[in-house]
Amino acid sequence: MATIGFIGLGRMGRPMASNLQTKGFPLIVLDIAEAPVRTLVGLGARSATSVADLASRCDVVFLVLPSQNEVEAVVTGPDGIIANAAKGTVVVDMSTIDPASTDRVAAALEAADMRLVDAPIGRLASHADRGECLFMVGASESDFELVRPMLEAMGTTIHHCGAVGTGIRTKLVNNYLAITSCQMNAEALALTRRFGLDLERTLEVIHGTTATNGQLKINYATKVLTGDTEPGFQIDLAHKDLSLVLQAANGDRVPMPIAAAARESLSLARASGWGGKDFSALLDALCDAAGIERVRFAEGSNRR
Repeated sequence: MATIGFIGLGRMGRPMASNLQTKGFPLIVLDIAEAPVRTLVGLGARSATSVADLASRCDVVFLVLPSQNEVEAVVTGPDGIIANAAKGTVVVDMSTIDPASTDRVAAALEAADMRLVDAPIGRLASHADRGECLFMVGASESDFELVRPMLEAMGTTIHHCGAVGTGIRTKLVNNYLAITSCQMNAEALALTRRFGLDLERTLEVIHGTTATNGQLKINYATKVLTGDTEPGFQIDLAHKDLSLVLQAANGDRVPMPIAAAARESLSLARASGWGGKDFSALLDALCDAAGIERVRFAEGSNRR
């Protein structure tokens, strides 16, 4: 069995690594925070002292990192994976980053006789807890088959999107729709409240037409409308992802005015202190800005 490294044990990475470890894939783990490393060691994983230490001991290295800056430093830096891993090492980058960065990392790894799989994560932190992630994978056929059992230990839905680079590009298309839907839902429900409409009756109408969407049916229904705005996916991260969408689209000369407007709505929410909340909390941010009572399911509702 391949020796697997896992770098990045944040809100998504920690439960994903935990699922790998408990389902029979012994890990070597690394994070800048000590607590999640201790958690993984408690499950039987081994810890690394540095990226160089981990890279020298692993055949496959998973990354779940905040941005392309960390990904490129970990892979191509002087103390990174390329400088310390053996030829043939496979890096599985699950971060949401600029596709141009994915292309640069893939080229650098290929030049060092190593390979990249880009496999960004779909769904929410609660899905990661349950081992129900969705993965959008860009990889050669052979590398996809190599990592698929590992992905299956962390998720229930795995899409092979094509060659390296197609995973992250698919993720940005998906997140564009998810995040802009979240903003539209916030506006629609704030208007519902201002109009004095019954929330549940209005949702019943919406869910019976093509106006409905997954964010409204799933995320809103289990998060902000129940009063839970603790982050499954932070507004700060949603803002970052829309910025990546716009950067990539601008580079390819695709105008995206809706994405630009939604990104600036998130900028307003962040400026008002909402950045660390779940992105469904855009509804609360908008209601507060408009002086509207926050929208919630009624006490005793069977939706709560």
